[in-house]
Amino acid sequence: MTSQTDLAALLCSRLCHDMLSPVGALANGLELLAEEQDPEMRARCMELLEQSARISTDKLKFFRLAFGAAGGFGEAIPIDEAQSVIDALAPEAKRVTINWAIAEPSLPKPAVKVLLNLAQIALDALVRGGTLDIGAERRDGAVEIVARARGDRIAFDETIGRALQGDLAQAEITSRTAAAHMIALVAEELDGGLQYKLGDGVLVLGAVLPEPEGLIG
Repeated sequence: MTSQTDLAALLCSRLCHDMLSPVGALANGLELLAEEQDPEMRARCMELLEQSARISTDKLKFFRLAFGAAGGFGEAIPIDEAQSVIDALAPEAKRVTINWAIAEPSLPKPAVKVLLNLAQIALDALVRGGTLDIGAERRDGAVEIVARARGDRIAFDETIGRALQGDLAQAEITSRTAAAHMIALVAEELDGGLQYKLGDGVLVLGAVLPEPEGLIG
């Protein structure tokens, strides 16, 4: 079993990996801006700096809700917060259309954590674009979540699928599979479960998470 310290380290590695590109672009842009004298080129540098700053902010907002404690919120998180961070990440994925089907105004923190990670895994699978459908509803004292990716090509490492189902050996838990392993632990703590199904041009990721009694209803 991977220790909490090991898991935290792997998640930090994932965060650093994802942040390296936009933060590096910020540093490069500042260097260019300091040396560039042409007004048109300086304006272009400013555009690139604004873009890199926006991407960095969007990624940090995602990590805050998907990996962190989501400080500032109560036991439930408004759905529009979760929706905004995924919609912000989508432009980096080429030609991806996101459809939301969530009527609930808010969901428990653990459910939002699982939803965001499943959505990110599905988004990563759409390497040539496609459609990402994200849904969640309360039913019989549990939150049911689904993220479905549909596209011409689905790139999905089934090691991540095994991590979702809690079937990985300790040596197989890496920064690539750490997020899936983390939400599998979240589901296990709630006596719930995760599953996935990979077909021709479609990947379906799902979760059933019993709600804490104080949040039911």
